[in-house]
Amino acid sequence: MELSVLNIEGKETGRKVALNDQIFGIEPSDHAIYLDVKQYLANQRQGTHKAKERAEITGSTKKIKRQKGTGTARAGSIKSPVFRGGGTVFGPRPRNYGFKLNKKVKQLARKSALTYKANEKSIVVLEDFNLEAPKTKELVTIKANLQIADKKSLFVLPVENNNIYLSSRNLKDVSVVIASELNTYQILNAKTVVLVEGSVKKIEEAFNL
Repeated sequence: MELSVLNIEGKETGRKVALNDQIFGIEPSDHAIYLDVKQYLANQRQGTHKAKERAEITGSTKKIKRQKGTGTARAGSIKSPVFRGGGTVFGPRPRNYGFKLNKKVKQLARKSALTYKANEKSIVVLEDFNLEAPKTKELVTIKANLQIADKKSLFVLPVENNNIYLSSRNLKDVSVVIASELNTYQILNAKTVVLVEGSVKKIEEAFNL
């Protein structure tokens, strides 16, 4: 697949970039995508939830009433879960929600996501550019020129660019990522993937092609 390279004014430069069919033209695997997205979302969870059980509650250990003759159930501690302010039974404990996923499955998932975007014609190739200073307005103008002003967009850069990143922070529908850190969730979460020209080569290197 070949795509025309556009400049920041949204006009064709006359150059074309060939997207490797081993990345952008494979048979997609929905299950691999499901596993990779599930792992990504699981890794975002802090897992710091915690409830005190009866052994951790601060309170008297004195037996609150006599064992027999009250006509009600026996009770040994005010910290019992049956009383208000008592401990929680089998409450949440701190835990790590992450799980292992094989490298080849993650690669297949990313290739599948990129293939879906290519099939939907949702990939734009933009020539390498730089901003002299962090300017949100300039990035908004670039999006408008590319006719994706109202679409959630993912800009994929070949290397880190602080000015572009800072320019995108106030835009809720724009994400910026470098090619080596591209993940399945980000690809699928965007309506349009904007590949800065140099990032195409970096993506191929990430997949050892």
